[in-house]
Amino acid sequence: MHFTCGGEPLDMTITRCVVAGWTARDRSAIDHHIQELAELGVKPPSSVPLYYRVSASLLTQSAAIQVVGESTSGEVEPFILQAGAQRYLGLASDHTDRELEAHSVALSKQICPKPCAGELWALQEVDDHLDEIALRSWIKENGEWKPYQDGRLSAIRPLEDLIEGAGLNRSVDAGVTAMLCGTFGVISGGVRSAPEFRMEIHDPVMDRTIRHGYAIESLPAIS
Repeated sequence: MHFTCGGEPLDMTITRCVVAGWTARDRSAIDHHIQELAELGVKPPSSVPLYYRVSASLLTQSAAIQVVGESTSGEVEPFILQAGAQRYLGLASDHTDRELEAHSVALSKQICPKPCAGELWALQEVDDHLDEIALRSWIKENGEWKPYQDGRLSAIRPLEDLIEGAGLNRSVDAGVTAMLCGTFGVISGGVRSAPEFRMEIHDPVMDRTIRHGYAIESLPAIS
């Protein structure tokens, strides 16, 4: 995949991808997200957080993805790349099939592409103010962009804890590993599908923003 970091090109072959789930720092926020998904028939997790392995080939920087059916939706997430001893922070969406999620969370994450932005920040540049970094998303409904999610990294477990929990520290010699690090609850209206999804990660200390958006084409579910 082709990224930039500090304006310099950065080409990587990602060999391993992890999706961290149920990563809220506050237990009440986890319970809120569990309730959101329970309304879609999703069973609560066996423990928190959980680390789901998915195919690295699901990661995409395309401006459009294709999914089967009308029951998928995106989630804005911080995105960690570990390449040897170097770590980067970026932006991704854990696009998920909500209908399948009621049957198996792991399968629902494996079935959909994972869009990610083409820009990265060196993690060491933001380590001292990670909790201040904000993430937001919007969905297009009836032709209008509506706020969908809004939160700061202070609401997510410390990234170092997730890196350790996913074993990224133990895979520095195993190629490039990517991890999506969890998300926030929906502002209002519940988890739902949309034909387009936009997201951003904003660093208020260094005054910079990474943005990405993508369209969702729903293919017919033929039985």
